[in-house]
Amino acid sequence: MIASDATSEKIAAYTAELSRELHELRAELYPPEAHKAFMRTYTTADVEKILGVPQSTLRTLSIEGKGPEPQRAKNGTRMYTLEQINQLRVFLAELRPDDALRLIPHRREGEAIQIIAASNFKGGSSKTTTSVHLAHYLAIHGYRVLCIDLDPQASFTSTFGLQPEFDVGEGETAYAALNYDTTRRPMAEVIRETYFPNLHLVPGNLELMDFEFETPAALTSGSRDDMGLFFERLRRSIATVEDNYDVVVIDTPPSLGYSTLAALYAATGMVVTVHPAMLDVASCNQFLIMLSELSETLAAYGAQFSHEFFRVLMTRVNPNDGPQKFMSAVVRKIFADDVMIADALESTAVAAAGVAKKSLYELEPGEVGREPLKRALESVDKVNAEILSLIHKQWGRI
Repeated sequence: MIASDATSEKIAAYTAELSRELHELRAELYPPEAHKAFMRTYTTADVEKILGVPQSTLRTLSIEGKGPEPQRAKNGTRMYTLEQINQLRVFLAELRPDDALRLIPHRREGEAIQIIAASNFKGGSSKTTTSVHLAHYLAIHGYRVLCIDLDPQASFTSTFGLQPEFDVGEGETAYAALNYDTTRRPMAEVIRETYFPNLHLVPGNLELMDFEFETPAALTSGSRDDMGLFFERLRRSIATVEDNYDVVVIDTPPSLGYSTLAALYAATGMVVTVHPAMLDVASCNQFLIMLSELSETLAAYGAQFSHEFFRVLMTRVNPNDGPQKFMSAVVRKIFADDVMIADALESTAVAAAGVAKKSLYELEPGEVGREPLKRALESVDKVNAEILSLIHKQWGRI
């Protein structure tokens, strides 16, 4: 117990001690450089599912020494890394030009970048979990993904193996690209490569709160720069780097502050995550009421929340829970076609992955039970495939 008369001193002492402890734990989890790496490998059956290429073709390529050479497990099974799967995409696309778009699914000329914002202002709605799994799913399937963490709590950032208070310094968050003074940096300068192939990150930390504090003063002063008003700044920052990406995934704060409004204005698609319980649904309703009222106010400044798709995703769903089934029915009745068909099911595998700061897509066999992992993966795959189909619809691929 830390002794101090002043609460502020206690808090400062506790946070310093806890930060040191977290830093040491992270170093133990990811030795020796204390950085995460994507270690998972894929069987030929996995690769067939991801690329749509028969296992027999993969075996033939391996035997003939064509394409990347897979590793061999102890039982002789061919195992591919995600980097090798991406090499296979390029190799096979050259052999089969008619399949090039499927194998290398990057957006083509005339296909607008898709910016997906997960949002709600109630904690525990699985907003960050949804964002992480969507980003990983898209990257695994060959899309170039940019993740932007706008939450000062930075859980999204932590999932990528970064400890916000140690690994993200001043001027290294999205705030650096959004602020109102001469220290503003181009978005490209705050983007980081990650251990996950095809996926880059703009990390977050407490610095993001400065945008909430400075925006009222900027609005009051009436001054304008080339980035525009607060709700325009994120979209304009993304525009400077959008040629490098197919999809942007934004994790918003659990609030309706200026950064959340900027994210929703920038977004082409909005996913509202809600747990089907009475208090959570009521909170979601308050969130939507506030959003509707704020959008009317901001319309005077030229801000319109117009999205190519808006969907409600029910999360942490237990299909055997009676009250949840009732609330799910209410949500589906009210939101009709704007509710996603797939639900994100409650799972011990998701909880275990969260403790390890991983997504389900990073777990190796044996880290959690086989059946719980299988069921959880089937659930998140359905959710992510449904969102991907919405993206494809906007690109005219459906």
